Amino acid sequence: MRHITVMALTSSVGLMAVFLVDLVDMIFISMLGRDELAAAVGYAGAVLFFTASFGIGMAIATGALVAKAVGKGDSEGARRSASTALIYGFSFGALFAALVWFNIPALLKLLGASGETLALGTHYLRIIIPSLPLLLVGMVGGAILRAHGAAKMAMWATLIGGAINAVLDPILIFGLDLELTGAALASVAARIGIAVAAFYPLLRDYGGLAWPGAKGMKQDFKPLATIAMPAILTQLATPIGQAYVTRSMAAYGADAVAGMAIVGRLTPVAFGVLFALSGAIGPVIGQNFGAGKMDRVRGAFRDGLVFTGCVVLFAALVLFVARAPLADLFSATGTSRQLVYLFCGPLALLFFFNGVIFVGNAAFNNLGHPFYSTWVNWARHTLGTVPFVLVGSAWLGAPGVLLGQATGGIVFAAVALVLARRVMDKPEVGAVEPGPYARQGRLHALFNFRR
Repeated sequence: MRHITVMALTSSVGLMAVFLVDLVDMIFISMLGRDELAAAVGYAGAVLFFTASFGIGMAIATGALVAKAVGKGDSEGARRSASTALIYGFSFGALFAALVWFNIPALLKLLGASGETLALGTHYLRIIIPSLPLLLVGMVGGAILRAHGAAKMAMWATLIGGAINAVLDPILIFGLDLELTGAALASVAARIGIAVAAFYPLLRDYGGLAWPGAKGMKQDFKPLATIAMPAILTQLATPIGQAYVTRSMAAYGADAVAGMAIVGRLTPVAFGVLFALSGAIGPVIGQNFGAGKMDRVRGAFRDGLVFTGCVVLFAALVLFVARAPLADLFSATGTSRQLVYLFCGPLALLFFFNGVIFVGNAAFNNLGHPFYSTWVNWARHTLGTVPFVLVGSAWLGAPGVLLGQATGGIVFAAVALVLARRVMDKPEVGAVEPGPYARQGRLHALFNFRR
């Protein structure tokens, strides 16, 4: 539990620094007093989430491979895997960014944007999207550092990026009167900072990189792709589900989309620790799996669930107490304010089930079953989103859209728990027998705190 807590908290500090700057962006944009600007950021956020998912998937694959090599004591294999991941990640990230860049207007229209909001969102994304390969280098570099147990180094990389963004935001948005353009340029500068800050300590303190050559690139492609492809597909499920939610919310006007954008910026700040948990617990599971210590793998999974519950309860309490000041901070009125209040109430508590899925995905990716993550995530963001949002919207309007989205996570959190338990209890997964976990009842096995 101590290892998981330290890894998650240090990882989350960096992540939350970036998320906090995004939140400040939204505050600054709200201060400009134009719903179209806030709505444009909301639509653009869905597209940026989609592109960032590619990097998250590559980072998950890289962390799993490097952590396993570190657990086996194979330092040369760890260096080669890190190098291959960076090369493939940057190359495919550039191609992906180009594909998205040429289709930005079509993507925004698909989300429901139109008129001035469409024009503003397109302009904003045209500036940010080309920096995707650099963001990916930063994400993969951070995953390599965490695989070596250097959580603080990975944290500092994102802290530096957040600091750059925080300094440039007010200067560019207000000082130079660039408004949305200034926010976009600050984000690009932050991505450059994250890439440099993650790459430098890797070269200085953790063995650097080993040029793989053509043979190494070919040799490492299959193991990397085996984890990366399902991980990327897994991560893409979330923004696609969010895109459907955004389009559903668009039916209630720019005020509703602006409110959803505010909730979208508050969520990662409130639950940044849980977003970091899946990446932080992965190396813990991966190293112990590589060393054949399945009792510690099960312990890490269980402690991850306990940690998730504690974080959600604390965050939900803080949000509930601060709901009015938060709504005032964003000058939220009408539907926007209603959505902020909803998030600071039952929606915050329901985030526990998303956390359960995060922990389950980390287990699947590091125990040789990455496609389980894909299945669970896609099911959660299709079957667990579309019908629930449709019903919620029909009954409760704009608030029902968010309630429906959150409620669907309950079912698939249960699915993730059952699948993770089955994977950890397979004798062929580890070097130890399933032991008492295979003989106990399912719920008792998952929450056996005496071990």
